Amino acid sequence: MPPHLSADRPAAQPPGRGSVDALISQARRLKGDVDAVRRDTQSEGSDPQERWQRALCDLALHQLDDLDEHLGQLRDGPLPSPAATPPAPERDSLLSRVGSAEWNLLTDEASWSGELFQILGRDPAAAPLTLDELPSVVLDEDRRRLTAMVTDCLVDAKPIDGEFRIVRPDGEARTVHMMGEPVLDSDGSTSSMWAVLRDVSELRRSQRAVSETRDSLQRHRAHTEHRLAVELQEAVLPPWRGSLRLPHRGPQTLDLAARCLRSSTSAMIGGDWYDALELADGETLLSVGDLTGHGVAVASGMAALLGAVRGMAMAGTQPGQLMSWLNQLLDATVQPALGSAVCCRYRPDTRTLTWAQAGHPAPLLFRDGTGRRLNAPDGVLLGATPGAVYAQAEETLEVGDLLVLHTDGLVPGHSAADSVNLLLDLGPRLGETDTAQDCVRLVVDEFGESEREGDACVLVARVTY
Repeated sequence: MPPHLSADRPAAQPPGRGSVDALISQARRLKGDVDAVRRDTQSEGSDPQERWQRALCDLALHQLDDLDEHLGQLRDGPLPSPAATPPAPERDSLLSRVGSAEWNLLTDEASWSGELFQILGRDPAAAPLTLDELPSVVLDEDRRRLTAMVTDCLVDAKPIDGEFRIVRPDGEARTVHMMGEPVLDSDGSTSSMWAVLRDVSELRRSQRAVSETRDSLQRHRAHTEHRLAVELQEAVLPPWRGSLRLPHRGPQTLDLAARCLRSSTSAMIGGDWYDALELADGETLLSVGDLTGHGVAVASGMAALLGAVRGMAMAGTQPGQLMSWLNQLLDATVQPALGSAVCCRYRPDTRTLTWAQAGHPAPLLFRDGTGRRLNAPDGVLLGATPGAVYAQAEETLEVGDLLVLHTDGLVPGHSAADSVNLLLDLGPRLGETDTAQDCVRLVVDEFGESEREGDACVLVARVTY
C-alpha cells in the first residue's frame, strides 16, 4: 500500500528550470515534426487509411499540447492560492482542463481551484460541492464507480485513479479523470482527501476517432482483400453458372457441372477449387482440391497450384506422378502450405478413369441409382512429406454413370464418413435427374443452405457416350 500523505507535508518545490526548459524545447520540436506529418497526410478524400493517419496525428498533437502545458506547470511550481483569485484561464487551454480539490472530513468543508469550477461548469461564487454532493453532477451509470473510488480511498487508503462522466448545468456531458489520495492527521486518521481532476473529453474524443478510423481501415482492407480473392478465384475457376462447356472435337462424352459454396461464417475466401479441362490427347482432366488457409495469399497459391495441374496434365503427366510433383512444388514454396486434391484423367474411347488422390475424399460413383465410394490409392497431403510417392487407380465407367468429386465440408456439421453416407443416400434421386446440372442443383438444395465454416466445391460428371 502506498504511504499516506501527512497533513503537515512540506510544499512541493519545482525542479530546476534548466532541465525542464530542455524538455519543453524537445516537446515543442516534436510537436512541430508531428504537425508537419499531419499537413502531409491532410486529405478531404474518402481513403480510410488517410483518415486513420490524420486522426492519429490529431491525437498525438493533442497529447503533445498537454505535455507542453504540464511541463510549464512543473517548471513554474504550484499555482497561487485560490484566495488570490487568479484570472480565469481560457476555455480551450490545458489549465482550464485541470483543476484540484480538497475535502476536509472533519469540518465537511470543500476547497476547489477556480479551474475545477470551470470544468464542472459551476459558478465560482457558489460553494464547492461536498463529497456527498459530488455524485449529483455525475451521470447515473457512473455514480457507482465514483462512489467506489472515494470509498476505497477513505476506508482502505487506496489512491484514486479513474474516470467518470459529468453533466454540466448547460447539459453538456464531459469526461473527467480523477487522481487523489487521503491525507492523514497526526494520529494516523484520515482527515481529508485531495484530488486532481482533469477534463479529458477532447482526448477521449480523439482516441475514439483513431479507433473508429482504424476499424474503418480494417474493414476496408478486409473488403478489398475479399474482393481480390473472389476476383482471382473467379478468374481461374471454370464458370459454374450452367453446365461446364469444353471445346469438344468430337461427340460430347461427359456432361459436366460444378458449384462452389461459400462459407456462411467467414467473409474470407478459401483455397478450394474444381477444374475440368479437355487435354491435347482427347482425354479430359477432372480435379478438385483445397489449399489450407484463407485470403488473397491462399487464393493466389490455389491459382498457382491449379495452373501447375493444368500444365502437367496437358503435357501428358499421369495422375500419380502429377501428385508427386505437386507435393514437391508445395514443399518448395517460401511459405509452407498443405493441400489435398483428387486428379482424374478420363479416356473416352475406353471409358477409363485413371485417378490419384492426396489426402482427399475419394470420388463417388453412382450407377443405376446406387452409389459407392471408389477405393482410394495411397496418397498423403500435399506439402506434408517431402519425396512422397502417390499411387493411382483405374475405374471403367459406363454410359449413364455419374461421378461426383467434392472437397471437405460439402456436408457441413458431419464427419467425413457421415458426409459420404449422406451423399450416397442421394443415389436414387440422382438417378432420376437428366443432366449434371440437375445433379449439382440437387446437392446444393440438400446441403447448400446449411451453415458451413469453410468453402466447399462439388464437380459432377455424367458419362453420355
